[in-house]
Amino acid sequence: MSSLSSPNETPARRERRKEARPGELLQAALTLFVEKGFAATRSEEVAQRAGVSKGTLFLYFPSKEDLFKAVIQENIGKLFPLWSDEMQQFQGSSSDLLRHCVQSWWTQVGATPASGIVKLVMSEAQNFPEIADYYQREVIAPGRELLCRVLARGVASGEFRPMDVSQAVYTLIAPMIFLMMWKHSVGACAPSAQMKDPEEFLQLQVDLLLHGMTSKAS
Repeated sequence: MSSLSSPNETPARRERRKEARPGELLQAALTLFVEKGFAATRSEEVAQRAGVSKGTLFLYFPSKEDLFKAVIQENIGKLFPLWSDEMQQFQGSSSDLLRHCVQSWWTQVGATPASGIVKLVMSEAQNFPEIADYYQREVIAPGRELLCRVLARGVASGEFRPMDVSQAVYTLIAPMIFLMMWKHSVGACAPSAQMKDPEEFLQLQVDLLLHGMTSKAS
């Protein structure tokens, strides 16, 4: 008899269990992908970690690539509409909005297992171009667009000096990528190399971008 159901289960309980399976599979996949890498993780391992059969996994996600895309969407992609609404309603200065964006990113992505997705995509993109293209479309493009809007907001109000926001945006993205790569490479295996306070590091990067490194007397 399959371990996936019990004769004592009610239809309602079985339905709740069925609804929970996609989330359990995505959580298991994220954990294994970050631990082992995308290529090295087998679909059977994901199913086993989630407590279902491989056949059940493929009912929800026809391929491992589809599973990884769903992991990206569940953990990062779905956040952008929420962040966009927050930005639209933000009442403070553009400097404060910039700090808020960085803090939100760290709280909801950088400080979570989802931060490992970035390293996965960057390290395996050449072998899985379909996933790289999906990540570009669902994460990089909306993230870049959101930060460009923040910078353009500051320029339009006169708070920021005129700049090419399409280029300046990468000065914001770079520290975030560095922190995630560090966290899941050197920082993961050398305790002495771990970033003592990632949030402080990110806020320092924002300060440097907003004010530069020259003193007022220079």
